[in-house]
Amino acid sequence: MEIIEVPVVIVGAGPAGIATAGCLNRLNIANIVLERDDCNASFFRKRAHDNLKLHLDKKFCSLPHYPIPASLPNFITRVQFLRYIESYVAYFNVNIKYNRTVDSAILYERSDKWRVVAKDTSSGTYETYVSDFLVVATGEYSEGYIPEIEGLEKYEGVYIHSSKYLNGRDTYGKNVLVVGSGNSGMDIANDLSNCGAYTSIVVRSPVHFFSKETMYAGMSMLKHFEVKTVDKFMVLMSKLMYGNMSKYGLIRPKEGPFAMKIKNGTTPIIDMGCVKKIKDRQVKVVPAILNIEEAKTVQFTNGQRAQFDMIIFATGYRTNVLTWLKDYEILFNEDGMPKPSYPNHWGGEQGIYCAGFSKMGLEGISYDAKNIANHIQYSINLKVSFNHSYLSNES
Repeated sequence: MEIIEVPVVIVGAGPAGIATAGCLNRLNIANIVLERDDCNASFFRKRAHDNLKLHLDKKFCSLPHYPIPASLPNFITRVQFLRYIESYVAYFNVNIKYNRTVDSAILYERSDKWRVVAKDTSSGTYETYVSDFLVVATGEYSEGYIPEIEGLEKYEGVYIHSSKYLNGRDTYGKNVLVVGSGNSGMDIANDLSNCGAYTSIVVRSPVHFFSKETMYAGMSMLKHFEVKTVDKFMVLMSKLMYGNMSKYGLIRPKEGPFAMKIKNGTTPIIDMGCVKKIKDRQVKVVPAILNIEEAKTVQFTNGQRAQFDMIIFATGYRTNVLTWLKDYEILFNEDGMPKPSYPNHWGGEQGIYCAGFSKMGLEGISYDAKNIANHIQYSINLKVSFNHSYLSNES
């Protein structure tokens, strides 16, 4: 088995891993990025629908030290973002090893080094990486999650996770149910409606919803005003723009949008057209699913029933950290998420860090990457200084 020694091993070549590598390369700290897929940013390449646009202004989506070009529109498409990622990788000369599935990562306490074993799936061989620092950059979106629903196994229609949804071209005239009212669910429901599907969406909990322009204004205001003040402004703007949406099935939470984001990572809806479709009765809001009865019949918690040809689960993702990180308890809890809360979640103890787990999107990734790179540089300099002092005393 080949043994490769490198100061930093980064697991995951999504935006978080790439950003961290870029920051480290900028500081001349050698690193290797291990990616299980055959491409970088695989979420955006393979698990995002064709018509995806980033919901936030490009100002909040740039990776560190390399802004998204001014020539691009404020709200860029999936393809434009991928081209930007490619440019970032080239600019910072990010070293990515593709088709590397990490089998295990263990801290050897005698040497205080991390031992990462990865399989090269293109050749079937194994490699061992030995490093002083390990960055977990597999993020929050590793594995698509479909909840357990009574009767789903006998459903005679088609059901998929949202990560498998590309477009709604084949759904014209069909009854389609989207489960999940986050931004992905709302975007997919909007796309389905545009493609001529009879679309319904499950909304179980109160949600905040804003135009992308209002969201930009609010995020900009956070630099100058308290969260409480900005939240009041956001809710007022939403009410002025959309009015009372409760009769359409959308109820606003009592807590403000940014307060909720900071408290538990709940992201408000950035409307790309679906809220208007709900108001125009082109997309129907339904409550939670109680069970699936015979054939294609779905029963909801309000007792109503309806038939659907297709169900799309926009029900989020689960991290895969616990499947390969054997010494996870240093930084992660039993759910595979960091034990420390934001903004101190990115770690540093015993040489392990995490990037992309802040629940703060691409802006959070930029924050993580810069902090991790700076802390690693500090740790390396501290070790060099200590060794120099030790040798001086010996002589």
